[in-house]
Amino acid sequence: MKAQKIRDLDEIELAHQLQTTEEQLFRLHFQMNMGTMEGLKKARAMKKDRARLLTIKRERELAGAKK
Repeated sequence: MKAQKIRDLDEIELAHQLQTTEEQLFRLHFQMNMGTMEGLKKARAMKKDRARLLTIKRERELAGAKK
């Protein structure tokens, strides 16, 4: 997911997207530990998406604090 697309989301959608990403990442880690999945690239991409979501969430928090 691109950063601009994430910035276009409102607060509720951002929180929902973050929760969904964390759940999917948990499932991927579980599958990798069980040895039933070889999706290392997918896990890396999801970790980057999660980081983008958290970064933009933090940017909004800081922008709100300045006002």
